[in-house]
Amino acid sequence: MSQCTAPIRGHIRGGGADCPVHGRGGGYGYSAPRSYPSYPAPIVPASRSGSLSSGSGGGGGRGTARPAWQPSTSTVSYTPQQVRDLEPVRVAAVARTQAHDVFLCHAWPDRQADAKDVYDLFVGKDVSVWFSEVTLRPGTDMRVAIDKGLVSSRMGIVLVTPAMLDKLRTDRSIASNELSALLRRNLLVPVMHGVTFEELDQVSPTLASRGGFSTAEEPIEDIVVKIAELVGTLAEEEATNSA
Repeated sequence: MSQCTAPIRGHIRGGGADCPVHGRGGGYGYSAPRSYPSYPAPIVPASRSGSLSSGSGGGGGRGTARPAWQPSTSTVSYTPQQVRDLEPVRVAAVARTQAHDVFLCHAWPDRQADAKDVYDLFVGKDVSVWFSEVTLRPGTDMRVAIDKGLVSSRMGIVLVTPAMLDKLRTDRSIASNELSALLRRNLLVPVMHGVTFEELDQVSPTLASRGGFSTAEEPIEDIVVKIAELVGTLAEEEATNSA
């Protein structure tokens, strides 16, 4: 039986190659290095833009995608996540024949500031908007009017500002009812303006879980264009279905 030379001669001579046990591939690290199979690097899923993972909205990596409803002349760029977020809203809204394209949900302090700016942008894109500051008439029962506005609108946009966060924290009565009605029907798109999805998650996890937009990532003008393109297609599909 062959015996190791280490106890007598060591493994110095010939780099241990002359040992009948451990030489020439036998061990102790003197043999040629073994080859191992290589494996591909793990795929790390891209974070979502316009949602909780990045405050992000928008999404699914920073590539671009063209949704089926986008006109060929459009110049705005959608992220893949935005297309995925808006598609369920489109499906839910397409069967609704309504008086208004969009119900604009906002905090009362924003009615003559940020919310009014958004309303004006929508009107400039020929989008019909239910907006309390314009639609409500003096002496109107606000609760009844809001309920009618919800029923008569294809979809809802909630403008999430610091004032809206305060409203949700302290008084959930009207805002919560509006949001719940739209959330149940899968008709709500949040627009973060001056706040993040993470901040919203601390107040309303259900609303924060919805994909939407953030003005920290793209101008409000582009966001309005994207929503206008969506509701414009809804009107065209309605006309086609009724023909």
